[in-house]
Amino acid sequence: MQFGDRVRVLRTQRAMTQQDLADRMGVSVSYISKVENGKLHFGDYPSEKFIHKLASELKANEDELLLLADKVPASIRKRIRQRPELFRRLAKLDNATLDSLAASLEIPNWPK
Repeated sequence: MQFGDRVRVLRTQRAMTQQDLADRMGVSVSYISKVENGKLHFGDYPSEKFIHKLASELKANEDELLLLADKVPASIRKRIRQRPELFRRLAKLDNATLDSLAASLEIPNWPK
């Protein structure tokens, strides 16, 4: 799922209009529309601060929204800096090995 699609789903689940969300976020309704439709240019893309507020307004998982926006959450970024070689090795694992690792860690909602 794309970032904008997820924002739309979350907004509609809360029975909010684009105008409602725009008012709460302090932006124009056209900006919310562009976010939801993936029509933003690079310089317009939401900041981490905006995504944090968006997650709060939509009662959503901030890390999920950050990752969908191709932004690494600060907590994950910190761990990567502490153990870069470990993350390099994880990134090279094939899907079957990652699935096995996830199962052993009992990660909830991990696709089986």
